[in-house]
Amino acid sequence: MDRFIFLTFDGLSRGAVYAAFALALVLIWRAARVVNFAQGAMAVVTAYAAYTISDAVGSYLVGFLVALVSGLALGALVERGLMRFVGHANPLNDVIVALGLVLFLTAVVGMIFGGEYRAANQPFDTSAIEVGGIPLMSRYDLFIWGTVAAIVVLLALLFTRTAVGLRMRAAAFAPEVSRLLGVNVGRMLTLGWALAAVVGAVAGVLILPTELGLHPHAMDIVFASAFAAAIVGGLDSPVGAVVGGIIVGLILSYVSGYLGAALTPVAVLVVLLAVLLLRPGGIFSSVRARTV
Repeated sequence: MDRFIFLTFDGLSRGAVYAAFALALVLIWRAARVVNFAQGAMAVVTAYAAYTISDAVGSYLVGFLVALVSGLALGALVERGLMRFVGHANPLNDVIVALGLVLFLTAVVGMIFGGEYRAANQPFDTSAIEVGGIPLMSRYDLFIWGTVAAIVVLLALLFTRTAVGLRMRAAAFAPEVSRLLGVNVGRMLTLGWALAAVVGAVAGVLILPTELGLHPHAMDIVFASAFAAAIVGGLDSPVGAVVGGIIVGLILSYVSGYLGAALTPVAVLVVLLAVLLLRPGGIFSSVRARTV
């Protein structure tokens, strides 16, 4: 029982980061109807910037702020300088360009920083807090949960309480009608990419200290798990991204704890296939009425 409780809290900690990364994918989808397969590589770039500055000045907070700013700038740059010129009539075009961007960013990071693993320091103690002799969460885990909760609340307020959030969704679903109504569609797309990159940067900065550390391919497995989380919850649902992240995190923790880490990709694939077969739009997808 002690092991089950420990694995549960470990899965919740993992799931919180996957949820944040899935939220970044949901943001892109809601803003531009595009699945950004370069999200992981973009997060690696911002993480390198954050930890380089953090090591130079000796302040984690400064590095964290650098991650936010660099994510905002990189997301806007990718949309303005690259994705805006891609023909969106065929969805495969976006996928091909995003994969090309992954190769480019990974190569640039490797050339600048090298391919060896670098330590990513944590701002808080990583020793688990024990309750009744059972190790639960560390202070860093609590920091992760607090940060992800703040992101969820802010995004919920953005899309439900502000005109900007409504314009972003309108620009994604009906760009021509939005233009007729005075919405600057291009600006909304740029904002969506920038916000998604910021959320992805935060997720990268949070999870890298708990994994092997900084590396050009450090986010590859994380992105795969977060993508599965977004699909499980529903690409159009921020709540679904959070729930999907928790589900994937718990599955990874239980399977690795009881059956071995080698089987965790298989377990996630099984869940992903089950959701796609039973509810292709995700658990929290809206049900459309039949018209025929």
